[in-house]
Amino acid sequence: MKSLTNRSKVVSDKKMTFMERIYIPAILKGMSITIRHFFSKKATINYPEQKREFSKVYRGQHVLKRDDLGRERCTACGLCAVACPAEAITMVAAERKPGEEHLYREEKYAAIYEINMLRCIFCGDCEDACPKEAIFLTDRIVASDTERKPFIYGKDILLEPLDPQQRIDISARQTEKVIQFKQNKGFAHNK
Repeated sequence: MKSLTNRSKVVSDKKMTFMERIYIPAILKGMSITIRHFFSKKATINYPEQKREFSKVYRGQHVLKRDDLGRERCTACGLCAVACPAEAITMVAAERKPGEEHLYREEKYAAIYEINMLRCIFCGDCEDACPKEAIFLTDRIVASDTERKPFIYGKDILLEPLDPQQRIDISARQTEKVIQFKQNKGFAHNK
């Protein structure tokens, strides 16, 4: 009968030698590996004093962006919530009232926008799905806690500050083509 695979090996039942039976060569080989690693450079760092450098495309805590005039970009279209594989994003849409044009960019806005950070897998699908470039993942680390409630981030945590000096720079997360597209003010998206 022909073998179905060429990966099978014939097992031999050979007798162990005296040195193999006393296990000393195996123990010495293991100890040599341990001693070699003992004197090599350590991979750990002293975290509070030293911070590890992250990649430019590291996906950390989310941020809801504002436009140049300080208005919220999010129009509560729900595409980020639909694209989220972990179903971590929930929002409630509301309509802009007269006199709120300086707060919201479009007629609709997210009155409530929440992300459950315990469910989030930091995949970046929300920022890919957003047509208004309202949500981005930043290089900030999500703080740890022992309670569940602080991990539901609302607009109070997610929305970037009004002060242009305190805005979060996300240009490292965008490709050259996107940056060139944004500079063309002829498109309605960039106005």
